[in-house]
Amino acid sequence: MKKLVYLTAILSLAAACSGNKPKDKATELADLKKQQADISAQIGKLESEIGKKDSVKTADVSSFKVQPAQFTNYVDIQGKIDAQDNVTAYPQAQAVITAINVKAGDHVSKGETLVQLDNSVLRQNIEQAQAQAALAQTLFQRQKNLWDQKIGTEVQFLQAQTNVQTTQKQVSSLRQQADMYRIVSPINGTVDQMDLKMGQIAMPGSTGIRVVNADVLKVKADVPESYSGSVHLGDNVKILVPDANDSLVAKISFAAKVIDPASRSFAIEVKLPNRGTLRPNMTTVLRIANYSKSNAIAIPTKAIQKSENGDYVFVNVNGIAKRKTVTEGANSGGLTEIKTGLAIGDEVITDGASELEDGDQVRVLSAGK
Repeated sequence: MKKLVYLTAILSLAAACSGNKPKDKATELADLKKQQADISAQIGKLESEIGKKDSVKTADVSSFKVQPAQFTNYVDIQGKIDAQDNVTAYPQAQAVITAINVKAGDHVSKGETLVQLDNSVLRQNIEQAQAQAALAQTLFQRQKNLWDQKIGTEVQFLQAQTNVQTTQKQVSSLRQQADMYRIVSPINGTVDQMDLKMGQIAMPGSTGIRVVNADVLKVKADVPESYSGSVHLGDNVKILVPDANDSLVAKISFAAKVIDPASRSFAIEVKLPNRGTLRPNMTTVLRIANYSKSNAIAIPTKAIQKSENGDYVFVNVNGIAKRKTVTEGANSGGLTEIKTGLAIGDEVITDGASELEDGDQVRVLSAGK
C-alpha cells in the first residue's frame, strides 16, 4: 500500500513537471528526491498519529463518589466473659469429709453449708463447756440472790459473775472453731465445680468448691498502653461473641489507672446484661471506638495505591483517569480517612485502579457512594 502511494505521488509530480519548461536532468532528479523526502515525512507523521490513537484502550472500572460522612475508627481487643461473682470456697481447717450436701449444678445461698468436716472432738468440748457455763450461771444466780439480801461479800459476787462470762466466751469460741470445719458458700450462685468425695481429707487452700453467680456477667480484657489516651470509663463498646453468634453494645464499667509493667497494658471491664447465650470463659472481641470525626472524607482502602513518592488515588474526570496524591488518616471497616488530596464530589476509582496510568481512558461500570 505504501509503495503504491509513493509511486502515485512520484508519477503525479512527473506529470506536472512535464508541462513545464525542460530542466537539467540532474536538477530535476534533485527536486524529485526533495519532494519524495517531504512526502515520506508527512506519511510517517500521519502513521504515528494513527498508531497512537489505535493503541489507547478504555479500562473498565468501578468508582466511589466522595461525600462527607461520620467516620469512626475502632480498636479490636480480645477478651473473655467472667462472672461478676466467681469464687472458690475452701475449708478453714484440715479434717475428714463426713457429709457432702450439694453437687455440681445445684443452686446455693450465701452462708449455706456445702460440705461438713469431722468436728466430733470439738462438739464434745462444746458440750462440756456448755455444762460448765450452765453451772456457772446457776452459782451466779444464787450468789446474786444472797447479795441482794446483803449476804456474802462483794468479792464472791464478782467472782461468780466473772465465771459466767468466762464460760460463755469459751462456748462461743468453741462454736466458732466448729464452724471452721465446714465449707460454706460465700455468695448466692450455682455450684460450678466440686470434686470432693466422702472420706477425703479436706485441706485449706487446696480442696474447694467453685460457686459462680452466672446471673451477673462481665467481659474482662487488657488494652495496650498505646490506647490509654483514647479508651476511658463510660465509653461505648461493641462486644462480639463468635461462639454464641451474638453481639451487643455496652459501656466500659472499669478502666484501670495503672499500666501492667509486664504486658504494657491496662485492664478494662464491661458489665453484661443477663442473656441465656452468654457463659463464663467465652471468648469475645471488644470493638472500642477510639476516634470519631464528623464530615470526614473516607474512601475504600482498596482505592489507595502505594509508591515511593507517596500514596495516591485515581479520580475519574470525564472518562480520563487523573492521579492525585493523598494523605491518609485512620482506617476502619475497609474505609480510610483522607486528610488531604481529595474534595467533595470527586469520583475515586476503586476496582481496576491498580492497572491504570495517569491519563488512561476509563469506563465506569458501577458507581458507589
